[in-house]
Amino acid sequence: MSADDIVKPRVLVVEDEAVLRLTFAEFLAEEGLEVSAAQNYDEAVRELNGPPFDVVVTDIILEGKTGIDVLRLAHEQFPNTVVIVITGEPNVETAAKSVRLGAFEYLAKPVTGRELKRVVRLALDRKRISDERDQFAAQLDIYRRELEAIFNSVNESIITVDGTLNIRQTNAAADTLLSVSAGELNGKPADRVFSGDMTPVLDALKRTLLSQRPVTEFSVEANLPRSGTKVLLVSAVPLLDAENGHSGAVLVARDVTHVSRLEKELEDRQQFGNIVGKSRRMREVFQLVENVAATDSTVLIYGESGTGKELIASAIHYGNPTRSKGPFIKVNCAALADDILESELFGHVKGAFTGAVRDRVGRFEAADGGTILLDEIGDISFRLQQRLLRVLQEREFERVGDTRPIKVDVRVIAATNRDLAARAKSGQFREDLYYRLNVLRIQLPPLREHAEDIPLLVDHFCKRYNETFKKDGLGLAPETMDIIMNHRWPGNVRELENCLERAFIVCHDPVILPRHLPPEMLGGDSSSQSLGHDDAEGGSGSDSKERILEVLRRTDWNMAKTARILGIARNTLYQRMKNHGISREGQ
Repeated sequence: MSADDIVKPRVLVVEDEAVLRLTFAEFLAEEGLEVSAAQNYDEAVRELNGPPFDVVVTDIILEGKTGIDVLRLAHEQFPNTVVIVITGEPNVETAAKSVRLGAFEYLAKPVTGRELKRVVRLALDRKRISDERDQFAAQLDIYRRELEAIFNSVNESIITVDGTLNIRQTNAAADTLLSVSAGELNGKPADRVFSGDMTPVLDALKRTLLSQRPVTEFSVEANLPRSGTKVLLVSAVPLLDAENGHSGAVLVARDVTHVSRLEKELEDRQQFGNIVGKSRRMREVFQLVENVAATDSTVLIYGESGTGKELIASAIHYGNPTRSKGPFIKVNCAALADDILESELFGHVKGAFTGAVRDRVGRFEAADGGTILLDEIGDISFRLQQRLLRVLQEREFERVGDTRPIKVDVRVIAATNRDLAARAKSGQFREDLYYRLNVLRIQLPPLREHAEDIPLLVDHFCKRYNETFKKDGLGLAPETMDIIMNHRWPGNVRELENCLERAFIVCHDPVILPRHLPPEMLGGDSSSQSLGHDDAEGGSGSDSKERILEVLRRTDWNMAKTARILGIARNTLYQRMKNHGISREGQ
């Protein structure tokens, strides 16, 4: 594929000031984006009537109309288009309204090129996830329609029994299913027919006769004579006579073996965003995520570093038909000092503390109508635990330095690699907060416990990095795959991803050989490379403050790159920064 064939993301800049409009467009063009510009609402309308835009960046104050009008129009035309609102006169009411109407971000002027590029990159990530979700939903819809067509074509087997569980009559489909001649079962006791694998059917008939209530649509897998293994969808309902008296029961069974196979195929292919896996453990997680996403309940996600807690939280948010239309706000609780975290979560008013030169909207307020992810929740102080408990109980809070309560409608997802139950029992975490958070629990298995997913993950990352690094189908040599499969992966999927990224960068051979893997994976027992106690608990480790600061500055405070260079997990980096008192604001 040539550079000309690559479809560039499209961005529309709506700004009435010519200098800013030109400047913003140049900033974004530097990122390789296709940029269009409009100086007022009418020009924006004309642009939005054309091909869809991935991102719209609009000023609030426009000639005749406002950026809010552009926001509404963009979402009416293209629901997945991400809108960023910019204003020279920020206020809480405008920010809240923008967020409620689906704005991805609300920026106050002056906006630097770095900040604009960062927010647009995040917005493009959001758009990509939304598009993937829609594609996944479309695929599911195709499969469901196919399943429904198969389901409607299946002939139902019907068997009636009297009040003493003797079979009265069967239809041709039932005779075929049970491999008997027409009328052969009439008058026979049901317990002689429905035994072994079919015992649940007999139990359903008994419950129906006893309660006079139906037992509807439960599945039974049975090995039937001359028919082989069948999956049946069974219902038992009371049988009424001419005087509406109960005279027995009707058993209805559908052969859904083909439907079950399709469901199994669909289940095997299931993937949420970038979460890949077809092992039993991961399929259980996917099913739980699908069930949880449909609710508004608080979720607590457990898992070691690198298991994909943030991706699971994202899948829950975007899987909710209502919340997915609102913002998804992420906060790493271990990355910020206590006072900074409090202001970050709840906002502050002007003059609340030194440096508070204007009012600031907190993450909870910004997440109104959507979801907030509190990552590394086990690291927050008791004081913040108390404030967080109130938000969960009463759905309101005050900004730092203010006494006016602010009501919010936010779904809370918390994530941690710590045992909160044990910490609550030992007094290191509030028990009442733990129980509030632990409404729906998702436990992510470490990669070593579902190693059968490693080949699938390797294939997934190889496809990604072949595209990223413009490689031609680069893959792993068999001996390299053996090392990958035998490694303990203390950093889990993130470590595997980083390992393969490094291999793609250093490999100039037709295949990835063992020497292209990180040195620590070679020449020793990989099981000895598990995280030490300090790393697993986010201890201080051996990296000095000066070393961490030097790498942070070199990577422009990119946490993922810094962690890779230091050879540690991201949550370990955050903990060491906290222990050393390192923050970007303090530099």
